[in-house]
Amino acid sequence: MGADKTRNTARPSSAEQARAARLKAALKANIAKRKAQARARGATEKPDDADTA
Repeated sequence: MGADKTRNTARPSSAEQARAARLKAALKANIAKRKAQARARGATEKPDDADTA
């Protein structure tokens, strides 16, 4: 009986959905930014590695 009261079976509110969408977009942008930074670091490091090899 008590478990039924604590279980949240209601659909998320539109505010929760909007928050989730904002977080998803921010995460996607952050990952893209980090990938771009890693590519830029890789591009600058490769010539250095070629000089020592």
